Amino acid sequence: MEDDNASASTMSNRPDNVGAYLIERLQSLGVSHVFGVPGDYVLGFFKQLSDSQLNLVTTCDELNAGYAADAYARIRGIGAVCVTYSVGGLKVVNATAQAYAEKSPLVVIAGAPGIKERIGNPLLHHKVRTFDTQSKVFAEVTVASAVLDDPSTACGEIDRVLSEALRVSRPVYIELPRDMTFAPIKPPHPSHLTQAEAASDQNALQGAVDEAVRMINAAEQPVVIAGIELHRFGLQDKLVALIDKAHIPVAATILAKSVVGEYHPLYIGIYEGAMGFASVRDYVESSDCLILLGTFMTDINLGQYTAHIDQEKAIYVTSEQCLIRGHNYANVRLHDFIDGLIGASIARRTLRDLPRPRTRKPFVTQRGQRITVKRLFERLNWVLEDNTVVIADVGDALFGGLDLITHCRTEFLSPAYYLSLGFAVPASIGAQLADCNLRPLVLVGDGAFQMTGIETSTIARLGLNPVIVVLNNFGYATERLLQDGPFNDLQPWQYSLIPDLVGGGRGVVATTEDELENALKTAQTYTEGFTIIDVQLDPSDSSPALQRLTEGLAKKIR
Repeated sequence: MEDDNASASTMSNRPDNVGAYLIERLQSLGVSHVFGVPGDYVLGFFKQLSDSQLNLVTTCDELNAGYAADAYARIRGIGAVCVTYSVGGLKVVNATAQAYAEKSPLVVIAGAPGIKERIGNPLLHHKVRTFDTQSKVFAEVTVASAVLDDPSTACGEIDRVLSEALRVSRPVYIELPRDMTFAPIKPPHPSHLTQAEAASDQNALQGAVDEAVRMINAAEQPVVIAGIELHRFGLQDKLVALIDKAHIPVAATILAKSVVGEYHPLYIGIYEGAMGFASVRDYVESSDCLILLGTFMTDINLGQYTAHIDQEKAIYVTSEQCLIRGHNYANVRLHDFIDGLIGASIARRTLRDLPRPRTRKPFVTQRGQRITVKRLFERLNWVLEDNTVVIADVGDALFGGLDLITHCRTEFLSPAYYLSLGFAVPASIGAQLADCNLRPLVLVGDGAFQMTGIETSTIARLGLNPVIVVLNNFGYATERLLQDGPFNDLQPWQYSLIPDLVGGGRGVVATTEDELENALKTAQTYTEGFTIIDVQLDPSDSSPALQRLTEGLAKKIR
């Protein structure tokens, strides 16, 4: 009888409407925060969210809510953003496109006019062309979508879409008409959403593993190039198990920086073609067996295609394909392939003369000396701690930041493929809420900050404490190197006064090395709120990595 009572109690706690079911499913996946901006078509669901155990985080702008949710997903494994119809939803498209390009499982929930309101095709506010314009736009930048227009199918549609986000680690879209939010449902029996893919073809898997093992064992200098999918699918432990067992060195791509802790004895640095350090480039390109796991072959990852990778010496496996010396093995899953290598008889080798990531040089502050990009990052290397997550925006914030040595894995976030300016400040909100033990170090140029820096208001409201370093070179430095002109100039802001504007945090100006030292000490001791450091740089100064990148890009636009 007790079991019957328990069963009845469980069923009585089951959600009884569409919105409540969606909330329960998000919670079951480990989502604790939903980011967004309210609007009339989604206010009913916002009320449900605020009354639930989820934390609803209202940001200043919908695009920034998308960036925050994307960063949250990169750390937590899934993130959610909720906005209103068209004027909110279409703002989130760029953040969703970035999540698609860089394989981040972002759930976009968009309110919409009620189904009954659409009868007769009226000109309701926020409507663009047709009522399904928004859903058609999102179909281009998501892997699955659902319009919850029927309560009898809503639960199944929610489960289908969320499962797909987990399975392929890419964004999905859920449209919630406002008259469906409280529509009654008969919830299915509790079940676990799964990210399981179809099983690998066992014959193809065995063939791929056998050929790969023969290549590795015959090689004198095999190297693993670890890619972003190892982050996204939680395969870092398997990667470490593989390299530790076989004693094979590992490099990362730019997008996958911090896929392993950069003090791991087998980690040799970032491979980025001619953009990177010669020691890493020479070691990788002289390898007779390159093992590329979960790697995106993007122009930025490959240093504007200056990387030299011989396909006849390559094992190239991602979630979408398995190529070994150009041989295509269909239906081989990345995690199964790595498991196969871990379980195979790979000869353990003795390694000598491995290139090592740049060690932290002792930094001696030169009083009165104007700070440079190079010296800034040399000093920031000493700021990093085990709980620091570096969030780098596009430009020298990213390319200078590549020289930082992160202590632990998944502690360097950047849109290093899609390269969307303005990611870092709102992303710091998502990152710190995804893991409250982390303190973000935000690296952002003045141009990117002027796009999205208003989210310092949200940071202040939430009591978060990132350290925001503004690389202030008075304009768009990357574009200056490509093509200079007055279009690259910006109105100078007094970034150190931002705390006065938003009512929280502390601001400091640093033009010299000793001023930078004092600013960093302020940030270290002040943990009650954010610190923003306005690092004023010479407009012509930039990192060597950015100079190498822009030299390649400039040839294509002239």
